[in-house]
Amino acid sequence: MQKLKKVIYSALACTFLLNVNIPANSTEKEVKVFSGRHYNTDRSVYKKFAEETGIKVRLIEAAGISLIERLKREGKNSQADLILLVDAARITNAAKLGLLQKIDSNNLENDVPVGLKDPDKEWYALTRRVRVMVANPKVVDVSKINDYTDLADPSLKGKVCLRNRKSPYNQSLVANQIINKGEEATKNWLNGMISNVSKPFFPGDISIVRAVSKKKCGVGIVNHYYVARMLAGVNGRRDALYAKKTIVLTPNPAHVNISAGGVARYATNKTAAIKLLEFLASPSGSEGLAAPTFEHPLKEVNQNPIVKGFGSFTPDKVTVEDLGVNNSLAIKLMKDAGWD
Repeated sequence: MQKLKKVIYSALACTFLLNVNIPANSTEKEVKVFSGRHYNTDRSVYKKFAEETGIKVRLIEAAGISLIERLKREGKNSQADLILLVDAARITNAAKLGLLQKIDSNNLENDVPVGLKDPDKEWYALTRRVRVMVANPKVVDVSKINDYTDLADPSLKGKVCLRNRKSPYNQSLVANQIINKGEEATKNWLNGMISNVSKPFFPGDISIVRAVSKKKCGVGIVNHYYVARMLAGVNGRRDALYAKKTIVLTPNPAHVNISAGGVARYATNKTAAIKLLEFLASPSGSEGLAAPTFEHPLKEVNQNPIVKGFGSFTPDKVTVEDLGVNNSLAIKLMKDAGWD
């Protein structure tokens, strides 16, 4: 199991067939899930679904961008029934590329809040992630950092560390700022923040937490659950010690991203795929996905003491659809500002 945590997900997907006791009267054989989520704990949720419905789940895991390229390449020959992706831009892009299909489901409409689902009913959120700032109080004055825009303050010169421009989480954050603050204000924020960056840019959120802890920089932007997982010891004792040296700062209101799912355009088992998506988006399903990964379920907050220790958060009113619409502009502004 430990080895699975260290797998680098690339174009080569990892496939798992979840073996469970299937009721004798089962009419559906199997639903194939192409997932950009890579948490071993998700499988317990699939297993529960299989036991309750008699529908087997074949899980195929790979990086989100690799899954999208595979679906585009295979077209009508694709075996995917259900597609799960992380980040607003990736799920909305999948819809734009014609990789998903419309879903008629009262359960999904009732269980997924407004702003976290596609107006055209092609995708629905399953869990939520808050984009927070992580700071070292021995390097920066945390009382002066309340919002993402504060990272452009000249007093933080050389003290800001960021994940690289390719990160969909950062792209969605910039898209969020475009919607909330406007294009010109976002340009100014980016120029100021990038001038404060302690380069090079980092490949992942965990490496940013480590850098902040080691005083290589004073503050960075990460998804909240990365810090929680480190504090919980998921990544080992050393990372837990690193995370304990940092403080999580949550803007109010905060930018919230998602993981989401949609039925594949050429799904051969559409009925089973919808049933599984409904199960994952239900209160118990969403909590089942979110609780062990330290994410937030769709309507409640994660009750883990570590996550609660970060304090409450108020999501801003930006919809996931709007984040996807502004993704291209966000990437352009990031590139223009020198965000590598």
